[in-house]
Amino acid sequence: QVQLVESGGGLVQAGDSLRLTCAASARTVSHTAMGWFRQAPGQEREFVAGIGWSSDYQYYGDLVKGRATISKDKAKNTLDLQLNSLNPEDTAVYYCAARVSTVPSQKASEYAYWGQGTQVTVSS
Repeated sequence: QVQLVESGGGLVQAGDSLRLTCAASARTVSHTAMGWFRQAPGQEREFVAGIGWSSDYQYYGDLVKGRATISKDKAKNTLDLQLNSLNPEDTAVYYCAARVSTVPSQKASEYAYWGQGTQVTVSS
């Protein structure tokens, strides 16, 4: 059974950087495409970044492109998201997700497995 647990969220100031980590059950990181999504209050869940099965395919949402880096550590079974130059518009609950595919998707509906989320709050 796939289990995903996010960590690393918190309260930061505008301009700061943050690294989110998703701890996955064994073999998940090496056998699925994975992604990060975020959801602000009253908003739909939004694609942030995705990475393919073998990490050779990475894709970023327009709002974080140039400020974010997604990476896998297959030895540790973790998925990371590095976010730089944070601004208040980045405030949201950030979710880790996995799908049984070689490539990620921008659509939340195409991911079968989700973590519980971690809150990121950026103050101005």
